[in-house]
Amino acid sequence: MIIMNKFKYYFVLLLAGLAIVSCNKKDDDEVVVVPLRDYAVQYKADNDSIEKYLKTNYITVTENYDVTIAKIPAGGTQTSIWDQQEYPLRIRPVSSRGVDYKVYYLSFREGVGERPCNFDEITVSYTGTFLDNKQFDSSYGVERNFNLDIYVTAPIIDGWPEIMPQFRVGTRNATGIDGSFTYDGYGAGVMFLPSGLAYYGNPPAGIPQYAPLVFSFKLLALKRSDLEYNASTQTKVGDGVPSYLEDLNGDGYLYDPRDTARYPTLSDDKIEDTDKDGIPDFLDFDDDGDGYTTRFELTKPTDQIGWGTLDGTSFYFGIRNYYPWDPMTDDTNTPNVDETEPRGIPRRPTGKLKDENATESIDNPRSFVPEDYTAPGRLRIHLDKTYPYQKK
Repeated sequence: MIIMNKFKYYFVLLLAGLAIVSCNKKDDDEVVVVPLRDYAVQYKADNDSIEKYLKTNYITVTENYDVTIAKIPAGGTQTSIWDQQEYPLRIRPVSSRGVDYKVYYLSFREGVGERPCNFDEITVSYTGTFLDNKQFDSSYGVERNFNLDIYVTAPIIDGWPEIMPQFRVGTRNATGIDGSFTYDGYGAGVMFLPSGLAYYGNPPAGIPQYAPLVFSFKLLALKRSDLEYNASTQTKVGDGVPSYLEDLNGDGYLYDPRDTARYPTLSDDKIEDTDKDGIPDFLDFDDDGDGYTTRFELTKPTDQIGWGTLDGTSFYFGIRNYYPWDPMTDDTNTPNVDETEPRGIPRRPTGKLKDENATESIDNPRSFVPEDYTAPGRLRIHLDKTYPYQKK
């Protein structure tokens, strides 16, 4: 609520974020609705401003990847961000709201660990500035946690989840008895975001509408997401497969084709929907549409948890109740727990039939063989509509 000249005005949220309310006053009791600017027109202006900024400013990077950007003074000999070659300027193509963006960014170091996908949670230190190099936000070198999920983060900024998968996290090292940590080998860079991939027409306090933003960052750590959502209980329960592993083409990006406002022309190669039901796998409880939930298909038999017997020999099946994506080795950082999982999610069984003289069916299944749990490139059962066997 904003109070102005003793009259109260309210922001009115319109569907799909296509308009915002301005507090402009026409008379004593009328609120003026101002549509958002056209995204394509605004992007042209933003891109012109960003490219001018890149050509008229220079960058200084310390050994620890702390960043300073300053305007080249009249007669200055500094090399612009645009022209310098120590950290070549990169471009990430992003299609959003009918606009094909070119997002410029710099990579000082890719990092040594895993890459986040665009729906994971990340730990970063960062600084945000405007194109006049004035700072509007900073973690001041202290780690902060952020969720890259654009559907739960508010206010929404689409640029971070598009750039962060281009980098890798570092390694975490305990430094003291107080439980503090330091990080080594983290990814570090700078992104230059047009307003359409920043806060656009609905920014938080202190940021103007339609402002392009610059973020320098260090990507320290990540937490994997599993996003399937139970609408009846309004809780995130997951299907047992982390979202990044439902990125079947492995490019680090997941998209929901039902979001036609943000993705009106999403290409087929960006839609990972095994059963073609319109729900992408990373949000679908039954990825292959065979009537069995993914969670059910990943559940281990009760006699295959912990120590058991396999082919008459003592065998360690792992302590998890569900198959991991692939076999796992023990985590040496947890000496009191053995995280070894010798088997991953299996494919449809390829062993001998129960009755070799009869046709394979729910009553005459094949047996699993060791390779069914480990073979590279196997079609895992939760993505194979032919298994479990269909009921007669």
